[in-house]
Amino acid sequence: QVQLVESGGGLVQAGGSLRLSCAASGSISSIITMGWYRQAPGKQRELVADITSGGSGNYGDSVKGRFTISRDNAKKTVYLQMNNLTPEDTAVYYCNARITDWIGVASNYWGQGTQVTVSS
Repeated sequence: QVQLVESGGGLVQAGGSLRLSCAASGSISSIITMGWYRQAPGKQRELVADITSGGSGNYGDSVKGRFTISRDNAKKTVYLQMNNLTPEDTAVYYCNARITDWIGVASNYWGQGTQVTVSS
């Protein structure tokens, strides 16, 4: 079994910063890709950022220049540093990971989500 647990969400004023963390645990051989998605009420899921096992990051257009994704392979953890937040960033942020088991089968996993609320 694999579990992804997010933390670091909360309430912040516009212009402020937050750092999200997501730790993976369980039956893991390797983590291929880790990333963050977000979803506001009544809207579709949106890619925020993801990162490969080699450390190459990719970002959604709305967060480029403001957010930074990183990962610690030893801790099986991905981070999202969010700066200069605006009310449009308000959403539930979900951790995502593509993980291989002991025989090389890859599966996609999701965390339960953490709420980020940005006030004006």
